[in-house]
Formats: sequence, structure tokens, C-alpha cells
Amino acid sequence: MNIVIRNEIESDIKAISEITKAAFDNLPISNHTEQFIINALRDSNALTISLVAVDGKKVVGHIAFSPVTISDGSLGWYGLGPISVLPELHKQGIGKSLVHEGLSALKSLGAKGCVLVGDPGYYERFGFRSLPDLVIEGVPQENVLALPFEESKSVVVFHDGFAANG
Repeated sequence: MNIVIRNEIESDIKAISEITKAAFDNLPISNHTEQFIINALRDSNALTISLVAVDGKKVVGHIAFSPVTISDGSLGWYGLGPISVLPELHKQGIGKSLVHEGLSALKSLGAKGCVLVGDPGYYERFGFRSLPDLVIEGVPQENVLALPFEESKSVVVFHDGFAANG
């Protein structure tokens, strides 16, 4: 298998919908609307990054990234998802390649970070982690995962009194 990751083109849209539907079909956590989510994002011009994994001429995987709003006013954050790979091609590195390429594309856009709802066992390998201050209503905290692209560091400055020497 020779997988190429590229931006979606219009002729991929039907295949993306079919792959997404197949990938989420047997997942009990899914409400089976993922293909509609992608179309709604695309129709709203909110599909910032939409990559496909192609084997020859066949689309076998897809990943979407769209802007998210963070309540503290942080800008430049994006949501990952949905991501889908044809079920018969799972565990062959296609999803991993899509995530790596997508995160690289986000960074090149100047994004500050990425958030997703998913399995920590899978996404922690990419650096995602649960941040206690980042919550999504109705989603278990352990499944809300984020990857800041730049670590924020706060500097502590003591009162001038601490400079007293006499």
C-alpha cells in the first residue's frame, strides 16, 4: 500500500462521506452524524483543513480540522475531527499519518493548539492530554484532549520589598 496524504478536492466529497459513515457505523459512542458534520463545516466554510489519505486513486481515509471557540478568549485553536479510515484498513498507520500531516498543516497556519474528543490511549501518542481547565459540556473529562503548540510560561515577580538589602 502506498498512501499519499493530500488536501481534499471536490471529487473526494462523496468518498469522504462514505468512509466516514463506514468508520463510525459500529461505534457505540457515535450518534452516526459525523458525515453530516463534515458537510456542514464545508458548507459553512469552516473546514479549515480537510485531508484525505489516498491509495492509488482510492480515498481510504479523511481528517477534518475546524476552528473552535475557547471561553477564556484564547484564539487560534482548532478542533480535530472527525477522522475516519476504512474499517478494513485500520491499524495500518493511515490514521496516524493523517493526524501528523494535519497537525503539521495547523502549525504552518500559526495555530495555537488543537482540541478533540477521543480515546486518550490513542491520542496521547501525539502529545494530546487532558487539561483540567478545558471542558466540553456533557463529555467525560478524560476524553477532552488538547495539544497546545506553544507552552505558555508565566513569570513570577515578587514585590519590590524582596530586593531590600539593608
